[in-house]
Order: sequence, then structure tokens, then C-alpha cells
Amino acid sequence: MDEKILIAKRVALEMKAGNLVNLGIGLPTLVTRYLPAGVNVMFQSENGIIGMEMGPEPGLASEDLSDAGGSPIGAVPGAAVFDSAISFGLIRGGHLDVTVLGGLQVDQQGQLANWMVPGKMVPGMGGAMDLVCGARRVIVAMTHTAKGVAKIIERCTLPLTSVRRIDLLVTELAVIVPTAEGLVLQETAPGVSVDQVLAATGCTLIVPSDVCVMPIAI
Repeated sequence: MDEKILIAKRVALEMKAGNLVNLGIGLPTLVTRYLPAGVNVMFQSENGIIGMEMGPEPGLASEDLSDAGGSPIGAVPGAAVFDSAISFGLIRGGHLDVTVLGGLQVDQQGQLANWMVPGKMVPGMGGAMDLVCGARRVIVAMTHTAKGVAKIIERCTLPLTSVRRIDLLVTELAVIVPTAEGLVLQETAPGVSVDQVLAATGCTLIVPSDVCVMPIAI
């Protein structure tokens, strides 16, 4: 299974019926494809919509309807659109149940860095800072390493998105829960050993005696 699909499938299991969810651009948008049956959530985009539908039918894309990354989207029946002021008021007011964001680094304190790509011109962090600070639950979906280099490390070397500790980290190798005591290994991916996870991680993980396997069929 493609590693990004595995991550998206595992993150989708965290969604609860009725959740209001914001998805970061890239990998997090794949989560919409793998929601468990019967779990209906509403997707919000910080550029001003609740009821976003990823991937409109061919020929139905509108240049007036896009997600925060500029990709065309659809709208489910009952969707609402509004300006950025209302959208960010909603986020900063604590009304968002979950945000799923990509990550460049996560450190041992559970802090995220996800907006400054070394050597590349990027427009800025977008809504990530607000989302990490304002959402009730922050899930980071990212690959465990980049070109063989660990992305889970003792201290982020890239600028932090927020000093807030994220709530859950899902990679193609593991599910990790950041706590005040450190990063706790909760699950390994199917066919992946604890030692493989530790070898690919650039900091200490707390390994309980009851590490489970992700409930994902591959």
C-alpha cells in the first residue's frame, strides 16, 4: 500500500460523526476518501467554506470554489460560504473539532514545524498557526522520514508553527501520542516492528508494553 494512503486511512479512523474538520493541503486531503462507513463529517476550509467536498466531478469544477491551497472543490448540500474574517473567527474561537495537518518536523515536545520549506519560496504558513492554536484536536499526518532523514527529532530546527503540543502523530510506520512526559509509541503499522520505528526516529520514544498494530488491512 502507498505510504500516504496508509497514513490517510489511519487518520480517517480518528474522525467522529458530526465533527467539523479542517484538512491541510496535500496528504491530509486524502482523508476524505477513507472515512469509515456511516461517519459523516463536515469539512471546513479557512478561506471560507463549511461543507467542502474534495474532488468535484469532471466538468463541474468552478474557478470561484477552491480550498485554501487553490485546488478546485465541490460543496455538499447545506454548505455555507463566508469571508475569511468569519472563517478565522470560527477557528480562533475554538469551534473546530479537528484539524489534520502535514508536517516537516515534530519534536520530542510534540511541537510541529510545517510551513518553511528549506530552499524553497513559500507564501507563508497560511492558516496553520491559527489551526494548531485554535482546533480542539490537532492531528499531524506526515511521512516518518524525508529522503532517509528523521522528521521526528529532539528539537525542531525549522520555525515552529505553534508552541502548542499536538494531540496525535500518524506516519506510515507508527501512531505516536505526544504527552508531557514525551512521545509515546501507541501503534506500529502492519508488518513494521518497534525496532524499525525506533531506528527511523531521531529522538527517544516511550515504548509501552502494549504497543498495538494499526487496524488497517493492507
